[in-house]
Amino acid sequence: MRIFRTLMNAASVAKQIDFYSRFSPSPLSMKQFIDFGSENACAKTSFTFLRQELPVRLANIMKEIDLLPDNLLRTPSVRLVQSWYMHSFQDILEFKDRDVDDEMLKQDFTDAVIKIRNRHNDVVPTMAQGVVEYKETYGTDPITSQNIQYFLDRFYMSRISIRMLLNQHTLLFGGKVRDNPAHPKQIGSIDPSCRVTDVVKGDYYFIKILLQNAMRATMELYEDAMEYPPVHVQIVLGHEDLTVKVSDRGGGVPLRKIDRLFTYTYSTAPRPQMDTSRATPLAGFGYGLPISRLYARYFQGDLKLYSMEGFGTDAVIYIRALSTESIERLPVYNKSAWKHYKTIHEADDWCVPSKEPKDMTTFRSF
Repeated sequence: MRIFRTLMNAASVAKQIDFYSRFSPSPLSMKQFIDFGSENACAKTSFTFLRQELPVRLANIMKEIDLLPDNLLRTPSVRLVQSWYMHSFQDILEFKDRDVDDEMLKQDFTDAVIKIRNRHNDVVPTMAQGVVEYKETYGTDPITSQNIQYFLDRFYMSRISIRMLLNQHTLLFGGKVRDNPAHPKQIGSIDPSCRVTDVVKGDYYFIKILLQNAMRATMELYEDAMEYPPVHVQIVLGHEDLTVKVSDRGGGVPLRKIDRLFTYTYSTAPRPQMDTSRATPLAGFGYGLPISRLYARYFQGDLKLYSMEGFGTDAVIYIRALSTESIERLPVYNKSAWKHYKTIHEADDWCVPSKEPKDMTTFRSF
């Protein structure tokens, strides 16, 4: 009887996922986040939006998870990630028809949001571990690697957007959490008075990644030298873009390796060991640059590398200067996305470079 109920519940949840995946997520601009989180912030309005938007964003990416190769879906790590998303989806649906009152807003819903956020703390390294498990057992071909790259960019971007919504609600309406003496003007996780120079000097994720890469390359190239060339950071605010350039003289990388640095299935580091007792850092997975690029792209910016092999590398971060133009970039599950996973890729229509023939006389004359 218990098995029957479990199957019935699973079928019901699957039906709900199908339903919500038919809707497209509703991207918000930085200006909307700031305006809503001002002094007139309303917990009821936030609740009403989240109980509709969170199932949509979760369902859209959950449908894409199902399109991954079967052997990847069977890895323990990916199955664990799927279970987290399933539980979170069900947790949000519990509020679908709930009457709105102060106790529910201040306690029940906030607790549910915090529980979901904490449940997903280890999603990135756990999914990365699943890819490692799959790669070690089955290897990867170009088509599979391309599909995994496509999926992970969308999957991790979806996660960034969902955590943004969860963090904003928690910080704005989580009682004492709302008060932040260190940043009294901060609106949730957004600082409207942010000084970019302070960000560069601080401990912010993708700036830190770029600076660490630049300094490591410099140290490795010059080894025991008495002096090292400095790493320069240049910040420029234009009419449309805020640009941050990190420049080093660490020897650079060949052109053919630039794209690989943003590929999830490419890493020269030894396999990291998962620590189930705490969140595992991304070092060793080779995810620092691709995840950093997603954070830059989340509000319509970008991260690009320009390298001169034998000299150094410029890492350039582009951020939209206007809050009205800084709009969430969100993946949508639709026919185009489905086709990307299902289309059989034809042979390349450009010649693949190969070694020169030993005997040049074997070439035909035209």
